[in-house]
Amino acid sequence: MRIKHFTCYEVIVPANAGVIESESIHKPLHKLPVGIKSGWSMQFDELPKLLVKMELDSGVVGWGELYRDHNWTVVEGIIQSLLGKDIREICLQKLPFNFCREYDGFECAIWDAYARAHNLQVVDLLGGAVQKKVKVGAWSSHRTLDEIGQLAAGFAQQGYDCLKFKTDLEDDVTGWCQEIKKAAPGMQVILDPNERWLYPGEVRKRARALEEVGNVLCLEDPLPRWMLSEYALLRQFSAVPVVLHVSLPYILHGQRIKDAIQALNAKAVDGFNFNGGLANFQRLDHIANAAGLPCWHGSEVDLGILEAMYVHSAAAAESCIWPSDIFGRLIRSHDLLTTPLKIEPPFVHLPEGPGLGVTPDEEAIGRFLKQQKEFK
Repeated sequence: MRIKHFTCYEVIVPANAGVIESESIHKPLHKLPVGIKSGWSMQFDELPKLLVKMELDSGVVGWGELYRDHNWTVVEGIIQSLLGKDIREICLQKLPFNFCREYDGFECAIWDAYARAHNLQVVDLLGGAVQKKVKVGAWSSHRTLDEIGQLAAGFAQQGYDCLKFKTDLEDDVTGWCQEIKKAAPGMQVILDPNERWLYPGEVRKRARALEEVGNVLCLEDPLPRWMLSEYALLRQFSAVPVVLHVSLPYILHGQRIKDAIQALNAKAVDGFNFNGGLANFQRLDHIANAAGLPCWHGSEVDLGILEAMYVHSAAAAESCIWPSDIFGRLIRSHDLLTTPLKIEPPFVHLPEGPGLGVTPDEEAIGRFLKQQKEFK
């Protein structure tokens, strides 16, 4: 049961044409800096992703997927710290290396291998599934107003009942929601400014108008996250629910589990978007559940391995009842799985079988491969 070999596949999987934003709009969504480039300077599908295949001396294999734009120095350091270790002696809820942006991808591989070695599902390691299928929504970045109705109607026809948008102060979000109400009357909307509505007065102006339209499920991170007192005032001002995104992979921005507790103490939120690895997502779910608030599982528009991990996390989470951001196959040209996750909108089903319950498509990985490294 010792870890004997890692194969790392660095891939770039582009988005399908036209699925991110309107043709006349170019607003990159990667919020973190890349090298000397500032945040918001690169589109997410331009950045590499790393898939990790971890082999045990027993023949068991576990797969992980890292968040985009990995650090090879950190990756190689983690691998060297794990080679030769008996997986049975690793504490799953606290891996033997420091938390970093690369942590969750290796956690994914370790839990996948551990569960497979014991003929269990990953969800079993979280205490079991409280739901066998997880609510999911559709997604788009910025759009021109004339595209909104057709976009919403198309998603509604597929079975989706919630559509999430990225937005900033230039977008006519009230117009969007009015068009959606006409084209897809049952469709709810999540608006995610990623903190870019900037000013409390601008948020209040939009919240009041959106309240009248009546189809907004919530506003996610409408203001800079440090303005928790303004989040609390917004909750008093408008009936539109306010959500805080706690994204643990944004370690560079200082996001931590305690952010959820601070938001609750400030009476600043009606729910959460949580993004993180298996053990940490469960910690966050327990906080939301104890507070009696809903959450959903966030993402970085990922590939199939990470999305499978998200489904296991969400299936074990009692508070995870709002539509999760598990829509990578809608956006990316491939999920790199032999069989995609079973999505029957508005739900994704918990994969069957041991471990994550999915099989990476090594032929497809080869098509998108940029470089491959072996460690033993």
